[in-house]
Amino acid sequence: MILVFGKTGQVARELQLIGNVKAIGRDHADISNPEICEDVIRSYSPKAVINAAAYTKVDMAEKEENLATKINGDAPIVMANTCADLGICFVHISTDYVFDGSGKKSWSENDKTSPLGAYGRSKLIGEQGIKASKAVYAILRTSWVFSSHGKNFLKTMLNLSENHNELEVVSDQIGGPTPANEIAKTCLKIIDELQLDSSKSDIYHYSGKPDVSWAEFANEIFNQSRRKVKLSPILTSDYPTPASRPINSRMDCRNIENAFGIKRPDWRDGLSEILKDLEILA
Repeated sequence: MILVFGKTGQVARELQLIGNVKAIGRDHADISNPEICEDVIRSYSPKAVINAAAYTKVDMAEKEENLATKINGDAPIVMANTCADLGICFVHISTDYVFDGSGKKSWSENDKTSPLGAYGRSKLIGEQGIKASKAVYAILRTSWVFSSHGKNFLKTMLNLSENHNELEVVSDQIGGPTPANEIAKTCLKIIDELQLDSSKSDIYHYSGKPDVSWAEFANEIFNQSRRKVKLSPILTSDYPTPASRPINSRMDCRNIENAFGIKRPDWRDGLSEILKDLEILA
């Protein structure tokens, strides 16, 4: 059995659909109290642990950085150290927000990290602590996650299209939308591989292809869902938010393919499947 921290998030819900996992939510493990993570892991005696739980309120993190750091930084470190002590694998989901989003080049795992805000800083603290642990681990940096569950860009666009014929969408942020079910499958495959070869412990990038802007992503959503919405592209500077977003979220995913044979999924295919799940496509 694989223990999953997180129960209602996008990746956690997909893991419950496809894997032999025990997913635990805040009611059983409130990881804003990081020390609880060790007791929880030991009580379940899993063969591996996946951390799919996170503080994800990017703007609110600017006011709640201490809380974000406990959840995104301190708790994963406790998880990693406990996994190291028990001799089991640990997979942790991280983010493109550890980079500053400059330039147009795809970010590689070895590029310098420089988060723009509190959320990214909190996630980076977790990464650094996991790397410093003696755990057999994989840190999976991903981006623009979407699914039929919870809150995400796809669901937001579909909801807005119910009452709006015109929408403004940011066109200068570029990244790879990533279906949550593909992330879940990737986590499980990585665990299988790490159990056979611990030397593959590392940070890996994983995002969908092709890279697009939020406006291009929205356009494909409306095309596939057959909704007539006029899109007006705007710049990030036209839509100020408390926390800065990376402009360039392109991810170089060659290392994960070389190590595990995992290729970037085409997010357009994932979008089609999700729209079917939502009964938007026949």
